[in-house]
Amino acid sequence: MAISSDESTSICSHCDRSVPSKNIDLHYAHCSRNLEKCKHCGDMVPKRHAEEHYLNTHASVSCSLCSETMERVILAVHRGENCPQRIVTCEFCEFPLPAIDLLEHQEVCGNRTELCHLCRRYIRLRERNDHEASCNGVSYNSVGVSDNTVTTSRRDDARAAEREEGGGERRPREEVSQRRVLFTIAITGIAVLLGSLFFQRKTGNSEMH
Repeated sequence: MAISSDESTSICSHCDRSVPSKNIDLHYAHCSRNLEKCKHCGDMVPKRHAEEHYLNTHASVSCSLCSETMERVILAVHRGENCPQRIVTCEFCEFPLPAIDLLEHQEVCGNRTELCHLCRRYIRLRERNDHEASCNGVSYNSVGVSDNTVTTSRRDDARAAEREEGGGERRPREEVSQRRVLFTIAITGIAVLLGSLFFQRKTGNSEMH
């Protein structure tokens, strides 16, 4: 019930609440008999629930992740936002790891590169969002062929020319090698033939004597 502006009030010495002066004695009797002030947070709690209030709110507990001791009331916030061992996810690779290792991991992971399928350039992962927002895709030259395609074509043409030049040098060498083999075979055949004729002549002379 609202207290009228002209009605005097008094402060309860037990709960520090402002109550109408005419009800202060009755209020104090009820308040002091049923309520008590928590020594840790100052809240007024029913005496029959005082121990439960302490255990659920102010009792010391240890974080199961980092072993830090704190009041139970802040444990959930600690584990969700402040615990150095809470599991977080890398924004670049979505790999789960302890929060204490996140900064060092992302410093390395963010420097990895990934191919942009629009402009065919390799972009650092930490710059990917900004690049995707500003990338206009593949730039084309006046004849409608991408710069990357032209560069690749020129590189392929240069390699083909090198292969042809290398092949032109190898072919004469191969022909010289083949000629040498044929020359060696011919010399060997002539030597065998001459040797055979000499042996036959020598055998004929021996029979005449």
